[in-house]
Amino acid sequence: MSKKITPQTLLSELLRVNPEAAEILFEIGLTCVGCPMSMQETLEQGCKAHGMTDKEIAELVKRLNEKSKKKKAS
Repeated sequence: MSKKITPQTLLSELLRVNPEAAEILFEIGLTCVGCPMSMQETLEQGCKAHGMTDKEIAELVKRLNEKSKKKKAS
């Protein structure tokens, strides 16, 4: 992803430019990435709907950005 991933990043945009992010989302139980709501829902909204705390969301965003950086480096 060319820009930094934030809690306000749309799930659809995240997965469009970084399909590998789905693996991380599945690992934490966010299996709704294929649902129609993901087209309009932010990462934060999806996480909150699944009961994640602000701290957990911040850790997820950090992990997604780290994976994105590694992808660019390779």
